[in-house]
Amino acid sequence: MDIRLDELVRSGDFRTMRQGLLSLDLPTLVDELERLDPDDRAVAFRMLPKALSVRVFELLAPELQGELVSQLRSRDVATLVEELDPDDRVTLLEELPASVARSLLHGLDPDERRMTLAVLGYPADSVGRRMTPEVLALPSGSTVGRALRLVQAGQEEAETIYMLPVVGDGRVVVGVMSLRRLLASDPEAIIDDLMSEPITVQATQDQEQAARTVRAHGALAVPVVDAERRLLGVLTVDDAMRILLDEEHEDAARAGGTDPLRRPYLATSVWRLVRSRITWLLFLILAAALTVNVLDYFEDTLAQVVALALFVPLLIGTGGNVGAQAATTVIRALALEEVRPRDVWRVLRRECMVGLLLGVTLATLAFGPAAWMTDWHIAVVLSASLVLICTMAASAGGLIPLLARRVGVDPAVLSAPFITTFVDGTGLIVYFLIARAVLGL
Repeated sequence: MDIRLDELVRSGDFRTMRQGLLSLDLPTLVDELERLDPDDRAVAFRMLPKALSVRVFELLAPELQGELVSQLRSRDVATLVEELDPDDRVTLLEELPASVARSLLHGLDPDERRMTLAVLGYPADSVGRRMTPEVLALPSGSTVGRALRLVQAGQEEAETIYMLPVVGDGRVVVGVMSLRRLLASDPEAIIDDLMSEPITVQATQDQEQAARTVRAHGALAVPVVDAERRLLGVLTVDDAMRILLDEEHEDAARAGGTDPLRRPYLATSVWRLVRSRITWLLFLILAAALTVNVLDYFEDTLAQVVALALFVPLLIGTGGNVGAQAATTVIRALALEEVRPRDVWRVLRRECMVGLLLGVTLATLAFGPAAWMTDWHIAVVLSASLVLICTMAASAGGLIPLLARRVGVDPAVLSAPFITTFVDGTGLIVYFLIARAVLGL
C-alpha cells in the first residue's frame, strides 16, 4: 500500500490517515513522518495511539523531536519526555530553548531528573553524554543464584541486562558478566570466579573513541566509569553504532564542503540548506582568488603561448581529484585507526609514490593528444606538469588530514578547502614555471 501522508493530512480525512499510519511498520512509519513538513508531521503524530507514539518519538531525529515538543500539548510532551531514556532525553533537551528545557526538567519524576542532570553534567562530545545511568550491577562475591534474582528484580529498570558489571566496594568495576554465562552456571558458584576482565571507558572520553572501543571488542555494552573506575552507567552497542553513524555523516558532509544537516533532507528548510553550504563556498571563492592572482602574474606567458590556457582546467581538475582521493583514503584510515598521526612520514612517502605513479601514467596518456592538438613542446610541458602536480596533490591529500588530527581539528573540516587552495595555486605556478623553462619564455 502506497501511503501519501502529506496528501492525507491536507485532505483532512483523519480516519483514513489513522488507518494508513497504523498499516505501516515502525521503521517505515518513522521514515514517512520525517518526510513531512513540521505542521503536517504534528497532525499525523497526534493520530497515533499513545504506546505507538512513544516508540515513534524515540526513533525520530532529535531536531524533529524538538519541533514536535513545540507543537504538542504540554501533557503529551511530558509523557513523551518521561518515557525517554536519560541519554536520549539529554539529546532532546539540547535541541530546545533553555526555558523549555528547564520546564521539562522540573516536570520529571525526581529520579528521572537526577539521572538526566547527571548526564547533562558531562562535556557535549563525551561518552558521559551518551551513556545511560540506568544500569544493573552485581555485587562482587555474590552467588550465581543471588545474581539471577537481582536480574529478575531489576530488569525493568535497566537499559540492558545482557552485559552486567560486577562492582566491589564503592561501586568500583572489577569485572563483567554476560547473562548467557550466568544462566548456564551453577547457582552456588561465585560470580567472581566466572566474570571476565572488564573493558571500560571513562565518562570524559570522546564519544567516538568510546564507540570504537565497543565495536572493536564486539561488545553488547561497556561500563562507563570515572577516574577511580567507579561505575556511572553503560554505553550500549546501539548507541555506539549511532555515534559512529553520526560521525560518518559529519565527515562525509565536510569532505564534500558542507556542514552536516543533522536531520533528514526533506525535513530541512531551504534556508538551512543554504547556510550549510554558503560558508564553504565563500572560503572556496577566496581560494579561487589565489588562482586568479597566479593567472594574472603569468599573463605575459599566456599572451606569448595562448595554447597554454587550454590545459589550465585539466590540470586544476586533475590535481583536485588526486588530492581528494588521497584525503578521502587517509581520513577513512584515520577513522578506522589504521593510521595515526605519528605515521605521518610513512603516509607521506606512500602518497608521494602513489601521486608520482599516477602522474606518470596520466602524462603518458596525455602526451599524444596534447602534441596532436598543439605541438610536442606544449605536450612536454603538460606531461611534466601532470607528474609534479599529481605528486604534490597526493602528498598534500595524505598530509593535511594527519596534521589536522595532530592539532586537534577534525580532518574532514580542513581537507577539502585546503587541498583545493593548495592544488589550484601551486599547480598553476608549477605549470607556468615549467612552460617558461621548456619554451624559453
